[in-house]
This record gives sequence, structure tokens and C-alpha cells, in this order.
Amino acid sequence: MASYRQGGLEPNLGVVKVPDSRVEALTKMYSPKRVVHAEVKYVDIAGSPQVGKGEGFSGPFLNYLGGVDAIIHVVRAFRDESVPHELGSIDVRRDISAMNLEMSFSDALILERRIERIGTSMKSANAQEREAALVEQSWLKDVKELLEKDVPLRQQQLTEDQRRSLNNFPLLTIKPLIILINIEESDIPKAEEIESSLAAEFRGPYCDVLALCGKVEMDLAQMEEEEAAEFRKELGINEESALDRFIRKSYELLGLITFLTVGPDEVRAWSIPKGILAPRAAGKIHSDIERGYIRAEVVPYNELIKGGMVEAKRRGVVRLEGKGYEVLDGDVVNFLFNV
Repeated sequence: MASYRQGGLEPNLGVVKVPDSRVEALTKMYSPKRVVHAEVKYVDIAGSPQVGKGEGFSGPFLNYLGGVDAIIHVVRAFRDESVPHELGSIDVRRDISAMNLEMSFSDALILERRIERIGTSMKSANAQEREAALVEQSWLKDVKELLEKDVPLRQQQLTEDQRRSLNNFPLLTIKPLIILINIEESDIPKAEEIESSLAAEFRGPYCDVLALCGKVEMDLAQMEEEEAAEFRKELGINEESALDRFIRKSYELLGLITFLTVGPDEVRAWSIPKGILAPRAAGKIHSDIERGYIRAEVVPYNELIKGGMVEAKRRGVVRLEGKGYEVLDGDVVNFLFNV
């Protein structure tokens, strides 16, 4: 949230814990030696000075964005004479639209180059290669045409094969996007209203809009818990900080869920992609567990918290699951394996 330009495109790196009340509750239940939260890594770089000026992204800026899993566009909505806006005025909708346009333009150029290369390669291709190339060229043209009609790749109906193919390129509009509005302190009571107004225009599949006051959130992060709670109350902020809400939203937007492991040594939250099966989830802990997977002992958090594992087993809510089980958010799991 800081203002900086001196470092150019040098990124600031940060790793934050994903807020999860379940971890806190299980910590009280087990009193473990170690507690580990799920984490999200953020790479913060100053906005490209070309945005809004029709100059396109610089190579280094595009390289940074192309390597991330999701994009967070922090949009300035506060006034500060000591930090002038590069375009001379504060206009949230203009800045959002300008960034969206630049990302679409960048993607369209990449797709155009790929289409041209396919055309060149077909000159020396055999019949089978030519047929495959024509198929790829055709759907790429369709994708590019929609992109030029302001339909980002994340909102297009792509097959899994097409999506995998596009993931080989540094495309930007295929990535999940959070538009984060950095508002003034005086606008905190209107944060939900600001979000709703902008969401009507910009929210869509894999794209969300959030509003927070970066200055206040930085102050809150440096306070003790009781002091922060009192400060939030004075400002009329919800009990959950906007920063925690933002962290959770970025975690969800990446399609991640959390399963948990518990015991006297450690209570830990593990982040995995939604929809994966138990052996692959076990591999998150160790490759040997995935390789030698036998079955998983599973109990939902909401059942475990009612009285512990012994009580959960007495009530018959602990299940044994095989290799075809899809791990769900909040599952507390003990993997059984043999190597």
C-alpha cells in the first residue's frame, strides 16, 4: 500500500497467513507445540507508468505479471497532494478501464504473434501437422476476436485443453483478478457502497472488487489485538479487518481450499486446489505419503470441534476414504500409507 517509485519495478515480496478461525479453535483444543497457517505470497510492484497513455506495458513489467497466479490491481481513490497522480487526477473508473484495456491489448498481441507463427509453420508441415495447426489457429482467432470485444480470457468458454495451451504464454486476462480500491479514511463507512457501485460494472467470473483504506489497515496491523479492535469500533469497521477479508478473497479466487492436520505436535492448515483427490492432497505433506497412500481418516472440522476425535468416532462421523475421495474444505485428515 505504500507509495514508491524510486525502486522502479523492483518487487516487494510478502508472505501472509490466511486468516482461519478453525486453526485457532483447534489450537485451543490440542495445545500443539507448533501451529502453521496456510499462506499466500504477494509480489508488489509499482504500477506501470505506461498505463492510460496508450504506450503498452514494458517488457519487465509484463514479465513480472506473466509469472503470477492472480493479479491484484490496486486503484487509488484517495487524495494526497504530496503524492500526485501520474494522470493528474483521481478517477477510479478511468484507471480500472485503462488497466483492463492494456491487459487485453497485451494478450491480443501475444495471440496475434502465435497465430502468425502457426501460419508460417504450416508451409513446411505434413498433412497431419497442418490439420492440427489449422484447428489451433481457428480457435485462437475466435478467442482473440472475443478479447477485442472486451471479453477477457477468464470469462471466455475455454476447454481444458485450450486453457492448458494458453497457460504456456504470459497472458494476463486469463488470470483471476481482484480490483482493490484504496479509499480515504473518511470513505470507510461507504466502503460497501463503493464496492457495489463498481462491482456492477467490473465484477465477473474470477474477478472481484474490494475496497479498503490502506493507511488505516497498515496502522491496524501494527496494533495489539485489543487496541485494534477498539480502533475498528471507533471507525465503524467490521470486526474482521478489511485486510483479512482481502487475504481470504485472494485465496478463494485462486481456487484454493484448506484441509487440516491435528495432533499434540502440530496443528496445520494445508492449501490445495479445489477438486483434487486424497492421494494428491497427501503429496502436499510428503511425496512418500502420496506414493504409499492406503486410505485417509477424515472428519469434518464442524464435527471434530464438538468434542474431539474420540467423541467424533463414538458418534460415527469419522470416515475412511480411498484413493477416489475428493478432499473438501475444512476436512481434518489423517493419511494412512506404506512405503
